[in-house]
Amino acid sequence: QVQLVESGGGLVQAGGSLRLSCAASGRSISSYGMGWFRQAPGKEREQIAGISWSGGNTYYEDSVKGRFTISRDNAKNTVYLQMNSLKPEDTAVYYCAVEVKSYKYDYWGQGTQVTVSS
Repeated sequence: QVQLVESGGGLVQAGGSLRLSCAASGRSISSYGMGWFRQAPGKEREQIAGISWSGGNTYYEDSVKGRFTISRDNAKNTVYLQMNSLKPEDTAVYYCAVEVKSYKYDYWGQGTQVTVSS
């Protein structure tokens, strides 16, 4: 069983930056792909970034491409999301999850709130 804890969210002005962390415990995530998701009020949860087990392959949803960077440190059992040039529409609860099978995610964390003011 894997437990995930997201952190690093907060309130930031438009144009600012935040770095989210997703710390895993219980077992190593080094052999799993990982994903970052977000859910804004009244909207469906969407995947915004993904990273392969080695970090060699990454995926970004179009709205965050060029502004967000996903990375991982397998020695620390942690995945990161660097978010730059934040926009009010990035306001959401951000979650990380383990890619347990191809394109299937599980072991969700509790989420961290990101609020971007205009």
